[in-house]
Amino acid sequence: MTVSFQELGLSPERTQQLEKLGFTEPTNIQQQAIPHLLNGRDVVGQSQTGTGKTAAFSLPILEQLDVRHKAVQSLILAPTRELAMQVHSAISTFIGKQGIRVLATYGGQSIDRQIMQLKRGVHIVVGTPGRVIDLLDRGYLKLDAVKWFVLDEADEMLSMGFIDDVEKILSKAPEERQTALFSATMPPSIRQLVNNFLKSPVTVTVQQPKAAPNKINQLAYLIPRHWTKARALQPILEMEDPETAIIFVRTRRTAAELTNQLQIAGHSVDEYHGDLSQQARERLLKRFRNRQVRWVVATDIAARGLDVSELSHVINFDLPDSPETYVHRIGRTGRAGNEGTAISLVQPFERRKQQSFERHVRQSWQVLSIPSRALIEARQLEKLQTQVRDTLTGERLASFLPIVSELSEQYDAHAIAAAALQMAYDQTRPAWLQADEIPEEKMSKPQLRNRRQSGDRKRSSDGDRRSSSPKPKPRINRREASMAPSQNLDSSNATS
Repeated sequence: MTVSFQELGLSPERTQQLEKLGFTEPTNIQQQAIPHLLNGRDVVGQSQTGTGKTAAFSLPILEQLDVRHKAVQSLILAPTRELAMQVHSAISTFIGKQGIRVLATYGGQSIDRQIMQLKRGVHIVVGTPGRVIDLLDRGYLKLDAVKWFVLDEADEMLSMGFIDDVEKILSKAPEERQTALFSATMPPSIRQLVNNFLKSPVTVTVQQPKAAPNKINQLAYLIPRHWTKARALQPILEMEDPETAIIFVRTRRTAAELTNQLQIAGHSVDEYHGDLSQQARERLLKRFRNRQVRWVVATDIAARGLDVSELSHVINFDLPDSPETYVHRIGRTGRAGNEGTAISLVQPFERRKQQSFERHVRQSWQVLSIPSRALIEARQLEKLQTQVRDTLTGERLASFLPIVSELSEQYDAHAIAAAALQMAYDQTRPAWLQADEIPEEKMSKPQLRNRRQSGDRKRSSDGDRRSSSPKPKPRINRREASMAPSQNLDSSNATS
């Protein structure tokens, strides 16, 4: 049964403001959380991003703030600057003409400007843990008047290593306060946080969405033993050739290193993670939306600011920890009735995790082996043939016919066409395939690294083209493997 915002307990003025913004019916999480928060209860909400939880916790706070008291009455913690900015922006639209002041505090922006606004007086602070602690330690942010404390995306706080900071901030807040915690998942550390800092909380849960199997084609590429994921990704990308893609990794270190390797191989790709400045993120997002860069390598938490329509592929370079995060990732493709593809790189020890994800989305993944050199070259030639067919019907073809006529006096017409195709193909061939034909003494250092990484792959695919009789498996050259930069890419000791 659908209820209105006013029936949930919001004032007519607030309801009218929401109607102006186009919000006429509350979402599931809003229907459950708003009445409890208006009644002064602590709330634990288990809900994904995009379910309307910002309004669920902010609307009850706005209803009860004392506008005349210019002190920080509500503190909202968010794991990243992007999320802090999104929450700040949403709350600002909900306020209307009420005169409530909201401040977003995060790293990457001048702290002096934030201090100046605190001195002038603000009612709500939305901030990241690091910047909030900095302002607390300097004495400019005071929590003695805080009546409402909100912890948003608690599981991301945990994965980013902020839980100690959160506990430090909570310990400085008044005992008499109302606390709300929202998280997509509830690992033991988050439950312990709830037990320590919330008083008899009400738990509200929104059923996690399932993937749309009819719109999202889910593939799993099995990584051979002794292969790094970075080594396996390159032939997968050449075979799949995504038009636009987000490649999800676990850490910002992996994002930077994988991006560098793919750029060396000649791909249109850039990185998106927590170490980038706000200006750099906005510039990359604009380039990605304008198709000036095809692929983005991103960490989960940073990618929350990457909302791109008509995304053709999502690639799980690192599988996420939870099936909910997997669904959230792949849901970025296959939108608005379009088809999408979700590719996951699965190592031998991750097969059990793969199976749990399959059960969660109620669909079996198509399991594939790493494509061989022969398959990739066949795919490249197939694409070239399609391009030739399209060109034959184009308007510019006539301008090239005189050149063919002149050359045909010396060469066979078929040979001329074959030479033109070879030139076109050589220009579009993957860099790591072309490198095999260059003498090592004439290769650049990046080309030499790529040859070393692809050496075992070439031997394996050549074996497919020879006799089907059993052959001994190629031995891994451990010295060359240790020199390859991709060996570091499976590391997960840096944070997102």
